[in-house]
Amino acid sequence: MFELMQSGGLLIIPIFLCSVVAMAIIGERFWTLQKDEVLPPEMVKQVWELAQSQKLDSKTIQQLKDSSPLGAILAAGVSNQKLGREIMKESISEAGRQVAHDLERFLNTLGTIATITPLLGLLGTVVGMIKVFSAIVTHGVGDPTILAGGISEALITTAAGLSVAIPCVIFHRYFDGLVDGLVLSMEDESLKLIEVMHGPSEELK
Repeated sequence: MFELMQSGGLLIIPIFLCSVVAMAIIGERFWTLQKDEVLPPEMVKQVWELAQSQKLDSKTIQQLKDSSPLGAILAAGVSNQKLGREIMKESISEAGRQVAHDLERFLNTLGTIATITPLLGLLGTVVGMIKVFSAIVTHGVGDPTILAGGISEALITTAAGLSVAIPCVIFHRYFDGLVDGLVLSMEDESLKLIEVMHGPSEELK
C-alpha cells in the first residue's frame, strides 16, 4: 500500500484521506439509520397510553424527545396537543423538518467526496502526463524506464480516484433513499398520533 501511494505521487494523499472520511461516514450512517433506532416499534401506542393515563409530564416528554428521531417528532406534537389539531400538526411538521435534516447529516460531505475524488484522479493524470512529456523533452524516448514513473502516477491516481468515488456515489444514493423512506414512515406515525388524539380530519370524514 505504501509503495502504491509513493507511485501515485502527492495527489494520492488527499484521495486516501477522502477514502478514510468516506468510510467513517458510511459506517456512522449505517449505525445511526437503523430502522428500529429511528422508528421504535409501537411508540405511538405507548405515547397514547401515557396520554390516556395522564403521565405525559414535562420530564416524560423530554425523555420521549431524547429517545429517538420519531420520539422527538411525537414529543413536539404532544407538547402542543391542548392547543388544537392544527397547532399540533404544525409543531410536528416543524420538528419533522429538523429531524429530516439531522438524518441527512454528513450526506453532503459524502456527495462532495464522490464528486472531487475523480477530479483529483484526473488532476493526478494530468500531472503524470506532464512529467512524461518533460522526460521526453529532456531524455528522449530511448529509455522507457524514465517514462514509466509519470505513466504509473497518471494511471494510479485515476484508478484511486474512481475507486473511492464509485462506492461513495452508491452509498450516497442508498442513504438518500433510506432517509426519504424513514421520513415518510415518521410522517405516517405522526398522523396516527394526531388522529388518535383529535380524531380524523374533516377531509377524511
